[in-house]
Amino acid sequence: MEVGIIGLGRMGLNMARRLLRNGHTVYGWNRSPEPIQEAVSAGAIGLNALEQMRRMTKPRVVWSMVPAGKPTEEIITQLSDLLEPGDMVVDGANSFYQDSIARYEKLKKKNIHFLDVGVSGGIWGLEMGYCLMIGGERAPYERAEPLFRSLAPAAGYAHVGGPGAGHFVKMVHNGIEYGLMQAYAEGFELLRASGYNLQLQQIAHLWNHGSVIRSWLLELAELAFRNDPDLDTIQGYVEDSGMGRWTVAEAIARGVPVPAITLALQMRLRSRQPESFQAKVLAALRHQFGGHAVKTATEES
Repeated sequence: MEVGIIGLGRMGLNMARRLLRNGHTVYGWNRSPEPIQEAVSAGAIGLNALEQMRRMTKPRVVWSMVPAGKPTEEIITQLSDLLEPGDMVVDGANSFYQDSIARYEKLKKKNIHFLDVGVSGGIWGLEMGYCLMIGGERAPYERAEPLFRSLAPAAGYAHVGGPGAGHFVKMVHNGIEYGLMQAYAEGFELLRASGYNLQLQQIAHLWNHGSVIRSWLLELAELAFRNDPDLDTIQGYVEDSGMGRWTVAEAIARGVPVPAITLALQMRLRSRQPESFQAKVLAALRHQFGGHAVKTATEES
């Protein structure tokens, strides 16, 4: 099957490689030229301009893997003018599901199909496959299914609902990911503080054999501890993609309690503060009402 991939970053380029390995014809375009050359080396047909997507056989399938937000909006606006009725746009970015619904409606007016696809798998997806959560109308999903089948492991893709559903499911997926990661992080910190000189790699390996908390994330923790037992080379600064925030906001709007996900998000925000002003306020208040001692800014911790 023919597919055009826009955005040949780590995910997009590896997806192109996996599709090529499975016999698909891939047209690749990227804003910078170097990734295009990498895709060509893997067997793709490189494009120097987005307009060259018109070379593809009709009806076309164009898959966007540029970052969510303004870059995705710009690409889809360009594609709405470039493509023709019957063509299809697939958005594989971590887009907000309401934006995906709006893009579906926008393209539908020109009889261009739209699928929103939540993609999970990260840098491991090339070899292990990607989990694909697909939203949109059923007919275009079935037309693009050979691509999904090649990208995903067995039982690793599904049409989960109408327009926006794929990105809604991916949003909640990422919120759950926040909570799971935070639970592991807290548990391993407690183990490290136990005084038993525990080997965290050994425990992660142990837990992955028969315990109820075994998981791929725990396998990755084992790998991290093997390479750096005390994580000395890593700064405790944790970004968020925005999907955790959307998850919490949606939960509030729908009256659904998600305390673990909410606190996990808050801990990521705290990780970016070199010093907590909140903690200063707490120390000052304790001193004011109870005369409790405070450490001055010049004292060592």
